[in-house]
Amino acid sequence: MAAISAVLYREAKIRMTNYTFVFWDLFYPLGYLLVFSVGINDSLGSPFSAGGLDYHSFFLAGVLGMASFGIAANTAWGFFMDRDNGIFYEMLTYPMSRAQYLAAKVLFNVIVAVLQALITVTLAALILGVSIRVQRLPLLILGVVVGTAGWFYFYSIFALRLRRNDIFNTVTSIFYFVFLFASSMFYPLEPLPGVFRNIALANPITWQVDFLRFSTIGLGSPGRIVLESGAFLLFTFACFILAVRGLKSQE
Repeated sequence: MAAISAVLYREAKIRMTNYTFVFWDLFYPLGYLLVFSVGINDSLGSPFSAGGLDYHSFFLAGVLGMASFGIAANTAWGFFMDRDNGIFYEMLTYPMSRAQYLAAKVLFNVIVAVLQALITVTLAALILGVSIRVQRLPLLILGVVVGTAGWFYFYSIFALRLRRNDIFNTVTSIFYFVFLFASSMFYPLEPLPGVFRNIALANPITWQVDFLRFSTIGLGSPGRIVLESGAFLLFTFACFILAVRGLKSQE
C-alpha cells in the first residue's frame, strides 16, 4: 500500500501545484455545457427530438463523457513526462505489480472526474433546470469511475508503446474526432443514416454516454443500457490487460 500511496500522492501533487488546472478540471464541463448547449438549444428550439427533452438535458451526459475522455487522455500523456524526468523507471522498481501501478496512477484522476461530474450535474439542475434522477446518482458515479478508468487504460496502450509525444498527440486527436462525433454524444442516433448509426452503436463512447444519460435523466431502454454496459466493461478489461502488457514491456 505504501507504493500505491506514493503514486497516488504524486498524481495529486502534480495537479495541486497549479490551482488553475484544478479549477479547469472541475468546471470546464459546466462551461462547455452552458456555452454549447445554450446555443444549440436556442437554435433548435425545445423540445429536442430525443424524448421530448431540451438540448441541455440531452447534452449533459455527453459533456460528462467528454470530460472523462479528456481526463483519461491527459493522464495517459503523463507517461511521457515521467519518462523525461526519469521517475517512470524508478516507479517500475517499486514493490507493487504493474496492475497496481496503473490503478494508482488513475485513482486521483477518477476522484477528480467524480467531483467534476457532481458539480456539473448539480449546477446543470440549478442553472439550466435539467431534471436529474437523484436516485440514480450512484449509477452516475459508477459510470464516471469505470468510464474514466477504461479510457485511461485505452490511451495508456498507445502512451506506453509510442516513444514520441507528438505522435501520441496526433493519435489522440484522431481518436478525439472519431470517437466523439461518431457517437450519441451530440445527437440522437435514430435520425442518422444506417451506416453512421451502426458505426456509432459500435463506439464505446456511445455505450458510456448512453449509460450516463440513463443515470442522469432516465433516457434509454434498460435492456439496451445493460447490453452496452456489459460491452463497456469488456472493453475496459481488454484495455487494462493490454496496458499491463505494454507496461511490462518497458522493463
